[in-house]
Amino acid sequence: MDIKRITKDLSVAGQIQVDDIEKLKAAGFRAIIGNRPDGEGAAQPVWAEFAAAAARAGMEARHIPVVSGKVRDEDAALFGQAMDELPKPVFAFCRTGTRSSTLWALDQGARGAALPGILSAARSAGYDMSGVVRRIANGGRTPTNTADATHDIVIIGGGAGGISVAASLLARDNSLDIAIIDPADIHYYQPGWTLVGGGVFDASITAKPMAALIPKGVHWIKAAVAAFEPGDNAVILDGCRVVKYNRLVVSPGLKLDWNVVEGLVETLGRNGVTSNYRYDLAPYTWKLVENLKGGRAVFTQPPMPIKCAGAPQKAMYLSADHWYRNGAIGNIDIGFYNAGGVLFGVKEYVPALMEYINRYGVTLNFQHNLVKIDGPGKTAWFRKSGPDGKSEIVETKFDMIHVTPPQTAPDFIRVSPLADAAGWVDVDQGTLRHKTHANIWALGDVMNAPNAKTAAAARKQAPVVANNIMADIGRTSRTAAYDGYGSCPLTVERGRIVLAEFGYGGKLLPSFPKWLIDGEKPSRLAWLLKERILPPVYWQAMLRGREWRAKPGITG
Repeated sequence: MDIKRITKDLSVAGQIQVDDIEKLKAAGFRAIIGNRPDGEGAAQPVWAEFAAAAARAGMEARHIPVVSGKVRDEDAALFGQAMDELPKPVFAFCRTGTRSSTLWALDQGARGAALPGILSAARSAGYDMSGVVRRIANGGRTPTNTADATHDIVIIGGGAGGISVAASLLARDNSLDIAIIDPADIHYYQPGWTLVGGGVFDASITAKPMAALIPKGVHWIKAAVAAFEPGDNAVILDGCRVVKYNRLVVSPGLKLDWNVVEGLVETLGRNGVTSNYRYDLAPYTWKLVENLKGGRAVFTQPPMPIKCAGAPQKAMYLSADHWYRNGAIGNIDIGFYNAGGVLFGVKEYVPALMEYINRYGVTLNFQHNLVKIDGPGKTAWFRKSGPDGKSEIVETKFDMIHVTPPQTAPDFIRVSPLADAAGWVDVDQGTLRHKTHANIWALGDVMNAPNAKTAAAARKQAPVVANNIMADIGRTSRTAAYDGYGSCPLTVERGRIVLAEFGYGGKLLPSFPKWLIDGEKPSRLAWLLKERILPPVYWQAMLRGREWRAKPGITG
């Protein structure tokens, strides 16, 4: 926790953890302000956890959530009101501290404070508010006619897609001027969290410092994106800074929308409520599984699209396998509640999965969407949709529940000129080029191509985007096309996997001959691939531009 003092009454910092509240109390702070909406990051506790910890510590707490980069004048006024009302000194936090600093600066500007004084105070704390000052001086709008930085290729997102594209571009031409924009300090290997929740991996091996993974020669702009101005080839960042580009790649991932389910954020990580979709909760999944000797275990899947469509049932299979092996399975009632109408979207893999559904005695509940949860009361409510279009609310008890959160495109994407009507970046599904803005590409979970949202998909998409940018630059005359490939290693038991590999329209796209790995049957070799081979392929090949079994398909 790196606390930065802006004034005698206000200090700010990036993301803190719940245990830090006691440290803040000991440091003399009397109140905290949270400026980060729930669900922005993979290792982010929800605000209810902070509020409860602050109450225990005798501190006041106020939540003023601001969408990354979308600081409104109204938000700044609320921040100023909180500063007036809360006991001093106050500690405010967001992802990096920039949002909190921006809110303070805008409020000070609205109160008539001298702009040089605002700049000086923020700079002394390590925050550049020059863009905010330009916004204040420009009547509330950030001008994009001038830039704080300019790069030939700008990549939004330092996840699997963004870093892989940068590395693949440099593998083709290491003289390219590339910048990655991402505020996160930590990069996560999210496909490993299923195995963390199954007691196979330790969570720590799925996390590495972002600084160690940004390819050498790539500029890392540690900030969040606020808005896009494609007409000016500009991106506006938190703090109202402007970055200009010649070509843009968009790959920020998606948003886990925990708040859609009533009562969920208040009970995550306790009362038997868990999710492998959050770094800090996956170990809790395994703890619950180990300790459950009897009762009811519920696993949920929300409406599509979601990150890795098989992950909800992977958690169920690994949990059930543990109970099966230790003899507890007969005492545990397992229910799978799926908002969709089928177990898996590619029918060829369903027979093998059904064998395990029957082995573990799982009750399948289709067209059931989780809408509310009471953790202390160990009760969940689902909206059950009928074939006639009518719906009803059904209730079930649980001793443990694994929740897969509803998922959407990030807010700054959904409101941008890059998005389609549903909020996803609108691309050609073959070239991954934006349908309207010819110098923009997208890949990974955020774009609207009808493929599975998996890391394996991003591994195939990155070389396609890299090749097509090189074609746009004029370094090659051949374009590449993405075939919709995605892979979902369904961990049906510890030691065996049904390796689902498919492309657009559910077409099977196996990577190996059937005699080696038959994807329609559970395989020990596929488990070895998932547990031992794919993690180093991710860290050492994919993120370094080594396109192992991922060469782009050339179409012209």
